[in-house]
Amino acid sequence: MGEALRAARQYEPLDEAKEDVMASTTFLGLGAMGCALAMAALDAERPVVVWNRTSHRAQRLGEHGAAVAATVEQAVTGDGVIVACLFDHRSVHDVLDPVAARLSGRTLVNLTTTTPNQARELATWAATHGIDYLDGAIMAVPAMIGGPGSALLYSGSATAFEQHRSLLDGWGESSYFGTDAGLASLYDLAILAGMYTMFAGFTHGAAMVGSEGVSATEFATRAAPFLAAMTGSFADTAAIIDARNYAGDGQQSLEFTQGALDTIVQASIDQGMNAEVLRPVHDLVRRQIAAGHGAQGFDRIFEELRITR
Repeated sequence: MGEALRAARQYEPLDEAKEDVMASTTFLGLGAMGCALAMAALDAERPVVVWNRTSHRAQRLGEHGAAVAATVEQAVTGDGVIVACLFDHRSVHDVLDPVAARLSGRTLVNLTTTTPNQARELATWAATHGIDYLDGAIMAVPAMIGGPGSALLYSGSATAFEQHRSLLDGWGESSYFGTDAGLASLYDLAILAGMYTMFAGFTHGAAMVGSEGVSATEFATRAAPFLAAMTGSFADTAAIIDARNYAGDGQQSLEFTQGALDTIVQASIDQGMNAEVLRPVHDLVRRQIAAGHGAQGFDRIFEELRITR
């Protein structure tokens, strides 16, 4: 994984002249994110072709200058890059399998959310049809596309990443993680795992104080600064995990953590709440203590979560 991270840093933006910006970019799938991607390309004065299973979203982009294709077959006519931003892995096959023979020699940038293995399967599928495949993961919400804070992760074809860099950079900061098509998805889903868990914890806390009439807005003003400060410790946590040193000075022990979680769970129950958000972490800590690691730091739960290869 370290090699992938180094690879992500080795590319600098290319001169736009090296890319054929006159070729149309075809966008397949116009949900909120697909629309944002296509609109960013239109704002950059690129020729754009759009298709969507339901046509009303495509028509809105047509009003901004996009060529609207009635069918996928019409959409993929031409020789420009194809951008797929569809519902799921199955959707990519449903849309592209019927026209795969027409895509030989073309570049496919797949921004549909998939698992790493699904991304690798699509890369293999693309190779059998002579398609240059680049898998991407979007670390942004639609409103952020093309603006500050938007970041996209890519893996797969290095050629595709280099040749279409100006298109990709128009959506956000681009990072390339190497030729393994599954790596961008892996990083994306790993980061999202942390995000969803954090938000679940926040909503649990909002429910706790909400049981006494405190608004979620008021709670957010208290919780947000503290949680932001806590993310500042990620680098220290990472160093502990990488060193497999869970007994260092200053680490909160698993035994202390169990006591804290016991108290939070009981307080939640006392407030008439469901404590399901907390139980998985509570159970991880209890199992580590039962295995004799109670004096070691909380970060040791990593050892139970990781896959031994």
